[in-house]
Amino acid sequence: MTGLEKMVSQILEEADASAAVTISDAEKKAAEILDEAGKKADEIRQQREEQSRAKVKSYDERTASAADMKRRTAILAARQELIGSVIADACERVKNLDEEKYFEILKNMAGKYLLPKDGEICFSRKDLERMPAEKKGGALEFSGEARNIDGGFILVYGGIEENCSIDAVFAEKRDELLDQVRKILFA
Repeated sequence: MTGLEKMVSQILEEADASAAVTISDAEKKAAEILDEAGKKADEIRQQREEQSRAKVKSYDERTASAADMKRRTAILAARQELIGSVIADACERVKNLDEEKYFEILKNMAGKYLLPKDGEICFSRKDLERMPAEKKGGALEFSGEARNIDGGFILVYGGIEENCSIDAVFAEKRDELLDQVRKILFA
């Protein structure tokens, strides 16, 4: 081998060695990049999984909350309906009491609503027909005109009417009655 061939051979060997080192470094770098990319992909996958779990949990909580709200609303509506039914039934029972008890209640109501002045008291046709025959007296004049009410009476003082019908008294006391019925039924 001549000197030139030795030099070319040595250059080729150094080039091969340098290429091998470069290839080895490139392979190491590629492996590091792939490893880093794999780690980043795992992190992204974990984040996505956590976000998905959080969304599912949030959806489940909202669904449970909505279902609970519907349940509570249904219970409240049922309670309100039951309470309203009890009050309506009580009102009807008062209207249908026997004459003695019924007119005793009207007498007590009149004591609460009468004013210390002359006036007129009006009853329903049904009450006028079943009213006991007793001395009425007092400063109230009994009107022979039947009013369109279903029990109770209407007081008239100088053109101003006070509705003391059973329905009006129950309506006036509705909040108070609601509280009492609620305590009895749901305490």
